[in-house]
This record gives sequence, C-alpha cells and structure tokens, in this order.
Amino acid sequence: MLQCKKAYWVGIFAIATLYSCAPTLDTVQEDTTVVPDQYKNQSGDSLNTARIKWSEYFTDPYLDTIIDVALKNNQELNITLQEIEIARNEIRAKKGEYLPFIGLTGAAGFDKKARYTSQGASEATTDIRPGEEMPEPLPDFMVGAFASWEVDIWGKLHDAKKAAVSRYLSTVEGKNFVMTNLIAEIANSYYELLALDNQLDIVNKNVEIQTNALKIVKLQKQAARVTELAVRKFEAEVLKTKSLQYDIQQKITETENKINFLAGRYPQHIERNPVAFNDLAMKSISTGVPSQLLENRPDVKAAELELAASKLDVKVAKKRFYPSLDISAGIGFQAFNPKYLFTAPESLLYSLAGDITAPLINRSEIKATYYNANAKQIQAVYNYEKTILNAYVEVANQLAKIDNLEKSYDLKSQEVAALTKSIEISNVLFKSARADYMEVLMTQRDALESKFELVETKMQQMNAMVDVYRALGGGWN
Repeated sequence: MLQCKKAYWVGIFAIATLYSCAPTLDTVQEDTTVVPDQYKNQSGDSLNTARIKWSEYFTDPYLDTIIDVALKNNQELNITLQEIEIARNEIRAKKGEYLPFIGLTGAAGFDKKARYTSQGASEATTDIRPGEEMPEPLPDFMVGAFASWEVDIWGKLHDAKKAAVSRYLSTVEGKNFVMTNLIAEIANSYYELLALDNQLDIVNKNVEIQTNALKIVKLQKQAARVTELAVRKFEAEVLKTKSLQYDIQQKITETENKINFLAGRYPQHIERNPVAFNDLAMKSISTGVPSQLLENRPDVKAAELELAASKLDVKVAKKRFYPSLDISAGIGFQAFNPKYLFTAPESLLYSLAGDITAPLINRSEIKATYYNANAKQIQAVYNYEKTILNAYVEVANQLAKIDNLEKSYDLKSQEVAALTKSIEISNVLFKSARADYMEVLMTQRDALESKFELVETKMQQMNAMVDVYRALGGGWN
C-alpha cells in the first residue's frame, strides 16, 4: 500500500514538472484606450448614421433595386458565404475531437501455422473439445465495437473548439464587411453614372451653342469682319467638343458594365433618372462616438474575433507540452466457426486500456508551433489596433471631405453662373466687333470646363456621403 502511494506521488510530481516545462514567451496586449473620445468638430452624441438600414439611407428606387439584386447574385459575396460554411464545419470537426470516437468492426479470414513452430505444434495437439481437433487452416470470424477517447484534462481540445467558434464568427463579420463595401461600391458607381449622363447632356448643349457661334463667325467672314482663321478655329472647337461625346459614352458603357458585374449579371442597360442628379442633397450625418466603430465596423469586429482566436491558439499550443490521457476500449465476439460466433462467454472478447503520454525529448515541432502561435497572436494585436486606427482615419477624412466639398460646390456654382452669363456677353460683343473671336472661344471653353467640374464636385459629394456611411460601419445590418 505504501509503495502504491509513493508511485502515485511520483506520478503527480512528474506531471507537475511537465506541466511547467513550456517555454516562456514575450507577448503583446492590445491597447483598448487607443480610440479618441470624439471626432474633430463633432458633438460626440450617441446618434449614429451607421444604424440606418441601407434601403432607408439610399432613397433612389433604381439604386435600391440594383443593390438588392447584387446582395443575391454577387459572386464575391456568395464565395464568402461558403467560407462561413467551411468555418462552421471546422467547429463540428473540433467538437468531434474531444468526444469519444465509437466504431463498428467486422473481419473474416483464415490462418495456417507451420507445424514445426511452437504455435503450430501447440495447435496440432490441442482439441477444441474431446475428440474435436483444431481446424486446419484455422478460420477466424469477428464482429465488435471499439471506442477511443482523448480525455481533455487540460482543456486543450475545448480551447481549439472555442478558437474555431471565434474564427467562424470572424468569417460572419467578414461577410458583413463584403456587404458594406459592395453596397458602397455600387452606390458610388451609380452616382458616377448619373454624373456622366449629366456631363454628356452638357456636352450636347455646348455643341449646339458652339455650332450657333460657328454660323455667326461664317456670316462675319462673309462680311469681311473676320478671317478664315477664325472660322477654322471655331470649327476645330466644335469638333473637339463633339469628340468628348464619344469619350463620355465609353465611360458610361464601362460604368454600366461595372455595376452589372457587381450585381452578378451580364451587361444590360441600367435604369436611372439622370435629371434627378442635380436635385440630390447631402444627408445629415450623425457620426456618434468613435468607440461605436468597435460595434458597427465589421472589419474591426472580425479583427477582434481573430485576436481572440489567436490567443486560444497559444493556449492550445502550450498545452501540447502537457501529458495526454487516451482511453481505448473494445468488445465483441470472435470464433473460428460462424455457429460459435455469438456463443457467450466462450466467444466473447473485450479490452480496456489507458495511456498517458508526454513529450520529453525532441520537442522541436511543438516548440515551433508554440512560437508561431505566439507570433501570430502578436500579429493579431497589431492588426486589431491598425484596423481601429484605419476606421477612425476613414471617418475623419470623409467628414472633412464633406465639409470642404460643400464649400467648393457653392463657389463652383457661382463660377458656372458667371461663365454662363459671360457666353451671352461675349457673343453680343463679338457681333458688335467689341470682342475678338478668341475671347468668345475661351469663354465657351471655360464655361464647359466649369460645368464639368461642378458635376464632378456633385459626384464627389455623393461619393463622400456613401463613403462616410461605409466608414461608420453602415450597410451590413
């Protein structure tokens, strides 16, 4: 009895020694106080535009229809959905590792031992029953069940399952991030398409204005008030403006095809109302507080979950240094003749065994895995902090962009109004010989460019409205 107790404590001491033999590593903890209290020039209240559903944030029915189609058909989004399914199956696999494995087995065969061997001689002189010799060759039939189970004494397998759960949730957030970016990309492309429609309309109207000016110049030439050079200059300007029509039409085609690609369908006409573009107004943006990015941004939540999974990976890798306990058992029937197969207890067989194993020598692979897990955990910390920083910067940039574009649009609107009026004035002065043809040409060119820039600024305003919604984490909910 004393010897048994001594062996018990020796075993406990050995396990305790092994338990503490994992290498000590330097690690890094994430900085949870990195997010500022509020955005620059913002009130910092709890209202947040990201909480608004995309179908309520974008009120254009044509745009909403395209987004709805894309959320069903977009290939990248569907690929991400399969990644979620893969991660879900990984959870099932990890769960199965710490549950007992039970299986059924059956076998049949025969065996002939050489007579001049110890086993052959023994079988030759052995009777199954008095007067009934051992068959030769000896058939063998067996049916039974077996089980094996690694007892999760350190929680290693449960930690592996928890890590798989975190990664599954991370893939779900990854899908939400894809949704957010997909909606934003479609909306930006849609507003670009409306802007191109308006630029094409501006070009068409400008061609008409320049054509009328060309007629006036030709009449002036007939009256010997201008030279052939003026006529050629005006003709070249008309041709140049007409060539812009085809450049814009090509951009319209490419933008339509881009939207159709995002919607997961082949090229087709995109239904829209170009006239409504100039009436689009900036929405009131409520940014909330920066800490809400941790809840609203799918990429931040995914990085946080990946960090949690990496920490569990370190625990799993560390516990590989500890002893493992495996239990195996089996029960069944075995006989040389099928008619005796289920005869009990003569044909009954069973077994039960427990094994404790621990790594002692040549643990390089376990150490390398442990070091790698720790390095990946440190990577996950920096990635988490970088993702939060990037989210904050994106919001700050878009807020500043919205403010600056609003001021820029007001000034460009005044510029367009002034240059549009100057076209009429230059034409009147040219007819009365108080302005030369170059002044008329430059005035028309400047007016065209200013109108293009006004439409471009309007498009940038709408893009900023889309991008701040995305940056705040809107779209996926």
